[in-house]
Amino acid sequence: MASRTIESMQLADDQIRILEHNFATVSRHPDETTFMLIAAECGLTEEETQKWFRWRNALWRQAEGLPAELGSVND
Repeated sequence: MASRTIESMQLADDQIRILEHNFATVSRHPDETTFMLIAAECGLTEEETQKWFRWRNALWRQAEGLPAELGSVND
């Protein structure tokens, strides 16, 4: 379901580039102020930006062999 939500956002290439850059270099878990700044830079709402980061964190965790959701590695 999360992937459909992300796909329905229809992000432009430059928005994805900005989001990926911030994910890789700033933080995988930005605070509220950082979310606000990233959202403004991308032209997205804070909620859309938070959704994208939740989705991207799930992808990262799966690539690392961890559960997609936050929690214990033993889950």
